Amino acid sequence: MDNLFSGIYKNKTVLLTGHTGFKGSWLSYWLIQMGAKVVGYSLEAPTYPNHIELLNLDMISITGDIRDLEKLKQTFKIYKPDIVFHLAAQALVRMSYENPIETYETNIIGTLKVFEACKIANVKAVVNITSDKAYENKEWIWGYRENDPLGGYDPYSSSKGCADLLANSYRNTFFNLKEYKKSHNTLLATCRAGNVIGGGDWAKDRLISDIMLSVSKGKKVSIRNPKATRPWQHVLEPLSGYLQIGQKLLEEKVEFAEAWNFGPADEGSITVEEVVKNVKKHWNKIDYEIDSDPNQLHEANLLKLDCSKAHILLKWKDVWDSETTFEKTVKWYKSYYEEDKNILTKQDLESYIKDAKIRNIVWTK
Repeated sequence: MDNLFSGIYKNKTVLLTGHTGFKGSWLSYWLIQMGAKVVGYSLEAPTYPNHIELLNLDMISITGDIRDLEKLKQTFKIYKPDIVFHLAAQALVRMSYENPIETYETNIIGTLKVFEACKIANVKAVVNITSDKAYENKEWIWGYRENDPLGGYDPYSSSKGCADLLANSYRNTFFNLKEYKKSHNTLLATCRAGNVIGGGDWAKDRLISDIMLSVSKGKKVSIRNPKATRPWQHVLEPLSGYLQIGQKLLEEKVEFAEAWNFGPADEGSITVEEVVKNVKKHWNKIDYEIDSDPNQLHEANLLKLDCSKAHILLKWKDVWDSETTFEKTVKWYKSYYEEDKNILTKQDLESYIKDAKIRNIVWTK
């Protein structure tokens, strides 16, 4: 596995902010399998159970807040990362309504301080993870491109738009591409992805985790916004994109220090109710009801990404279709709940890589 992405991550020191979260835990696991020395910097795991503890990884795990610049600088000074993947965030739309100040402080000021720590430590590569919700959502039927206006209706989406603008500012000023190897040695890219699912996510108010928690308790899950359409993809899909961008930055290819979308093919954009019906096919214990509360908080109804740039310039492709994604996700939780907390993370990653090799995906060569 250490030959993936041209073997670039083997023996590299990789710092992940937010390694205790859903995406961060999967990315930590994948990097370790490729021989990277992984340093995680994050708050305590936000849920119990949580994926990162179940994995029991051989990595350095530092408990810290990304708003604490002094602790960040100390961590960077000690471990001297070759590359930083910045995933730490307040990542829930509904929680952003309840805690807007914390959401903005974490997602904007926290990101600012991570960039500052990278600048001070002269980090070679920075991959900043934001969201498809960073775009100004016009509810149109085609996907958003990387040069479309940023915005955001709710505090979470708005904060991610701001974090994206912040990355653009740092790229123009402190990490200017024309000044690369002159006044600085840092390449910064931003990655935006749609709704990701997979085993090991227990965050509140996320569709799949809500379904799995409900079925584990023998209850019906209450479904909000059943007609809302999202681009659903397995967590490994955007992670392969993040890792590919990281590879290009570590190879000092300045043309990749930009913004990138990573989303599924059009068949992956389906409604919330269709998702529930799909996962129910793989676990007949799942049952649901529609929440028809007219006073629900605003959430986008239609949101898609145009990933042409990644397809053409990176040769990036998604590996699993939506049916495989739902099947793998449900089997992971079913194994955990019905087979004494057995987790299928290792099997899922190996299966994903095998299928990627069969499809001749560029990062497998």
